Amino acid sequence: MEAPSLQTLLRFPLTFRSPCQMGNEKSKVAVAKSLGVGFPSLTVKRVLRRSFLQFLGFNPILLNVNTVVVAAPMQEMNEPEVIRTQKLASGVRIQEIIEGEGLEAREGDLVEVNYVCRRSNGYFVHSTVDQFTGESAPVILPVDDKQIIRGLKEVLIGMKVGGKRRALVPPSSGYVNEKLRPIPDEFGPRRSLLSHASEPLIFEVQLLKVF
Repeated sequence: MEAPSLQTLLRFPLTFRSPCQMGNEKSKVAVAKSLGVGFPSLTVKRVLRRSFLQFLGFNPILLNVNTVVVAAPMQEMNEPEVIRTQKLASGVRIQEIIEGEGLEAREGDLVEVNYVCRRSNGYFVHSTVDQFTGESAPVILPVDDKQIIRGLKEVLIGMKVGGKRRALVPPSSGYVNEKLRPIPDEFGPRRSLLSHASEPLIFEVQLLKVF
């Protein structure tokens, strides 16, 4: 269907007459000129020129807005804090999340800790903190790699009470046998933990006490 021309859209009916203009042809011509009917080409040119300028982006309102946006000063962006990772010779990687202020754990000490153990893909394995209630059941461990996994011993040494560390423990520094701690007493969680003993594990450890 052919679209109507601009001249058709702008044309007004010429049959409209006011009571004072009946029979007065000169008045009809004056009214027609005042409405732009007598100058269709001029009206079309003005419309086309305005449309063409708007198409090119020369819109006064948009130009004013763009000017304000461009002239606005850029806000200073702060770089995010980066947690540095320490890689040990055993392959254990440690991140210091919170630096404690209490006693420092040393090899041979007994420590009380809360921990969360996850697989390297983030899936939960075991924790001393209930994931639903938030209640905790801290465990007491010796800082001795003959009784706990070697990777966890390396995480604990140098920690201060109140501190928290996250560590990636490779299998060679993890559960190389089933007697090493920490390990849950319940059959289900214990089986779940040992079933992932051959893969890297992530431990998040909070040191509560040093005896």
